[in-house]
Amino acid sequence: MRAQLFAAAIVSALTVTSASATVVLSDDIGGKMEEYTARFQQVRNSGEAVVIDGSCLSACTLVLGLVPHDRVCATPNAVLGFYAAWMYDKSGSRVASASGTRELMKTYPGSVRAWIARNGGLTPNMKYLRGPALAAVVRPCDSASRVASVSREKRAGGSRQALGRDARRASFDAR
Repeated sequence: MRAQLFAAAIVSALTVTSASATVVLSDDIGGKMEEYTARFQQVRNSGEAVVIDGSCLSACTLVLGLVPHDRVCATPNAVLGFYAAWMYDKSGSRVASASGTRELMKTYPGSVRAWIARNGGLTPNMKYLRGPALAAVVRPCDSASRVASVSREKRAGGSRQALGRDARRASFDAR
């Protein structure tokens, strides 16, 4: 029941009346894959663009496979962080999740999977993608995207929602 209420709250909070909105990801440490999947499916369905302008770690990187690549760009400040999925075992210890890691890899586009493979695969240790290597995988934002994201944004829990003038303000918690 709690999960359903939480999912309903996320969907409700993500509702935006204008496709001119831009979601800006920054200082996002990730969270539960299911929550990020729902979040980015809503972004995909809304027609919103995504600007990665800072760190986008762990489940945040699902944006690369869930939002069309032509609506995602990265600024020079962007840093993506990848590592194996994990869960808690019966004793409460953190353990790698082979099934969760497989799901992550299935979600990522081929160029991201190839970069991960070239860098030793997903492991418990974070692997960072930035600079020229990132620009080869994620389209660099043009200056208009960066100006729009800075001038029309609202921060909320590691991400910002940039909105057009006629749009109702919407925000969501990154975790």
